[in-house]
Amino acid sequence: MLWGILALAFLLVNVYRLSTAVISGELMDALGTTGAQLGTLHAIFFLVYAVMQIPTGILVDRVGPRLTAAGGAVVMNLGAVWFALATTYGSALGGRFLIGLGGSVIFVSMLRFCANWYRVDEFGTMNGLSFAVGGVGGILATTPFAVAIDLVGWRTTVLVLGLFGLAVAGATAAFVRDSAEQAGLEPIENVPEQPRLSIGEIRSFTARIVSDRWTWVIAVLLYCTGGVNLTLVGLWGIPYVVQVYGISVTAASTITLLGGVGSVVGPPAFGRLSEEVERPTAFVVVGAIAHTSALGLIAVVGDPPLVLVGVAFFLLGSLLGAFVLTYPLIQRRYDDRASGIALGTINGASFFGAASFPTLMGWALDVYWTGDYIDGVRVYTTTGYRVAFGIGAAAGVVSIGCAVWLHRQGA
Repeated sequence: MLWGILALAFLLVNVYRLSTAVISGELMDALGTTGAQLGTLHAIFFLVYAVMQIPTGILVDRVGPRLTAAGGAVVMNLGAVWFALATTYGSALGGRFLIGLGGSVIFVSMLRFCANWYRVDEFGTMNGLSFAVGGVGGILATTPFAVAIDLVGWRTTVLVLGLFGLAVAGATAAFVRDSAEQAGLEPIENVPEQPRLSIGEIRSFTARIVSDRWTWVIAVLLYCTGGVNLTLVGLWGIPYVVQVYGISVTAASTITLLGGVGSVVGPPAFGRLSEEVERPTAFVVVGAIAHTSALGLIAVVGDPPLVLVGVAFFLLGSLLGAFVLTYPLIQRRYDDRASGIALGTINGASFFGAASFPTLMGWALDVYWTGDYIDGVRVYTTTGYRVAFGIGAAAGVVSIGCAVWLHRQGA
């Protein structure tokens, strides 16, 4: 039940971070943005999210997941209220910044909570389930979000979410506990109470983690896979389907919804499988190859049958489950008390990718702008979208190299 409260807060993080694709047209029209500016508005969430991951790990290990998550939820949802009321590009950028700042602490708090409440042999499954919550948020950020916007408008929808999120923040502070002992329960077997880190230990663990080559290889892999996935599902996927295939935003959102479905199904399945095999990095290698192939197909063809685009997005979401198998790998390399710092360090990599790829792809698309607008939205050519997907495929090739390195190290 306590995990469920944190999961609800994390669900909202994913609705906020991926909903930009659905309202991209409304934002371009209301704020008068270019493709690159819209990319930056989307990316500012991920930039601050990424920068905050190591500080988040320190906070979680020093203060505890309950207070860290509750404070983050308050800031995030106040930012959502601000964003809903914004009338200028600068104001919207400020609201989106606060959403990213508050949301940045919730997932690592959730993983630290799992490390405190679940045995080592259960952590892989709970890790996968925690990622699946993000997939559910991704689903809600597509067709359901689009339907809500059609009914009441994007501002009202985001405002209601922000007010609901503030109630979730209150529930987190009131009910969540950092460990079984703090909840007044008997200690859980094989899950010892972890003392809080001292300042000296924080410095020592942080220096060791950031100087470890494993950390950097995993970070690059997550940058190239998670960053591209979050960019396509969260921003450019829906405009691509709308403009290349000539269908409505609501209909196009069902394609990116498949990505959300994949991210619900994939992480728990891969997490469970990882507990049954000796070398789970084989899944990481296969996942990187399949991920790159799906992006490459769209980059080469440009407008494959829409059903294949749906399959590609489903694969991209599902394969996140293969890449999150790197989280237990990095966690096991360090003292359990430093798990927040270790997980936060690599978790930030995906969001650095999600902060850079939207603007990079936006620049590429602006080069291929037709000069036309439809309902205030810039119209891009199929060639522009092929270049954007090509950028993702090139990043995928790098991820394959990282996955092979991990596998050859005997992980």
